[in-house]
Amino acid sequence: MSTGKHESYWIETSDFPPFEKLQTDINTELCVVGGGIAGITSAYLLTKKGYKVTLIEALKLGHGTTGYTTAKLSAQHKLIYDQLISIFGEKTAKIHYQAAMETIEFVQETEKELQADFQFNMEPAYVFTDEEKQIRQIEKEWSAYKKLGIPGALLDDIPLPISAKKAVRMDQQAQFHPLLFLQAMTTYITANGGTIYEDTRAETINEVGKTTVKLKDGGSVTADHVVIATHFPFYDFKGAYFARLDMARSYIVSGKSPLAYPGGMYISVDSPSRSVRSAKDKNGETLWLIGGEGHRPGKGKQMKEHYSNLRNWGRSEFDMEEFDYNWSSEDFISLDSLFYIGRITEQTKNIYVATAFRKWGMSGGITAAKEITSLIDTGESLYQDIYDPARNDGTKGIRTLAKNLVEVSKELVSGKLEKTTKSIDELEPGEAGKIRNKGKLIGVYKDNDGTLHKVDTTCTHMGCEVHWNDAETTWDCPCHGSRFRASGEVIEGPAVKDLKKAD
Repeated sequence: MSTGKHESYWIETSDFPPFEKLQTDINTELCVVGGGIAGITSAYLLTKKGYKVTLIEALKLGHGTTGYTTAKLSAQHKLIYDQLISIFGEKTAKIHYQAAMETIEFVQETEKELQADFQFNMEPAYVFTDEEKQIRQIEKEWSAYKKLGIPGALLDDIPLPISAKKAVRMDQQAQFHPLLFLQAMTTYITANGGTIYEDTRAETINEVGKTTVKLKDGGSVTADHVVIATHFPFYDFKGAYFARLDMARSYIVSGKSPLAYPGGMYISVDSPSRSVRSAKDKNGETLWLIGGEGHRPGKGKQMKEHYSNLRNWGRSEFDMEEFDYNWSSEDFISLDSLFYIGRITEQTKNIYVATAFRKWGMSGGITAAKEITSLIDTGESLYQDIYDPARNDGTKGIRTLAKNLVEVSKELVSGKLEKTTKSIDELEPGEAGKIRNKGKLIGVYKDNDGTLHKVDTTCTHMGCEVHWNDAETTWDCPCHGSRFRASGEVIEGPAVKDLKKAD
């Protein structure tokens, strides 16, 4: 019984050309930081406008959150429209829906324009529940659909062969292969004067005089405009994004089922949540993608259990026996549930940010690219500034803000008092643990060859204690989501510096 490789299907079935690392000082009109969907789409649209664009990516293109998504291109962002109407009113809710619907049209048009195959296909999207207590929320969401003129239906069951007491369907939604989409745009960017660098991590921004992005390993990019599309903004103290972003980690397994896939994309509102969609493997056979098991990074049970829970659900509900892939993703949420897209602060006119896409980064990332391109090119917002990061989100999200601050405060204190569980001699190959050395916590990982990797477990972002992730063999920060390799190198920000080596 195969549990599959720990890899993303999207990454394994895409083929970006390699790009060199930047370690010198250069000048450009526009610097885009981040090689995911928001960054590459921004670079593509700005290149089409005739700007000289330089894009830098800390790892490899598409190997961040975009490469580990479910790739639903949907305006059905779980249960959000009743919430948006109650907080902001129908006008804002309608703009959010229309912005997401425009991303579907954009991908469809780009596929034709670039003569590429993004594995794009239209599918209805369903939010469902099998719990009596959630039925009222589904019904309220359907009422919101009717107020906003969203095509769909309220249903008593769904096409999937699982139990569901109530569901709301949104019509005219889509799914695609996100990295084939990015590959095609990358080819266009480099063929039309744009420059791309990989393994090039931005460390900070110097705003004295011209705006300059300083690089971790030396070199810099000086630009008229800077777009920060790094999922969690690496330049996060400006605008206090470290306090305004909540986060969640979730998991995906994929494999084949003897059942015929009924079409559609699905997500439950129950706990734990479950998400289902399909894709085609290299041989044209149907893969079932099952997601869920969301939790705060660095918290909760052993991470391998989350994958096991999803596989067990696939076996019990869809007779799945063989699994091909397993991967996970991290998502950030704003205080009031709307994206943060636009100038990083009201006073900063040439640095832009794109973040807080919740679990809907495909539509959110494209919306961000379109909005930022318009702000740079015309100075005007396409979406009546509903995503402006400078909006007054604190009063609408005061509970979330308070929860975030409490979580960070708890981790800053409790993490330092964490009890150690094993000595170095007790570690098995592939296992990690923490020891104390002169009162300081040291993280120790013993690789499969028996080599020990020892790091100071203090996160280099704001000083919280990182925790071991046994599924990805990484050190994860529960405060702001930074992730580090077992040997300490930073994988995912907001941290830009590696964990310190320890004796």
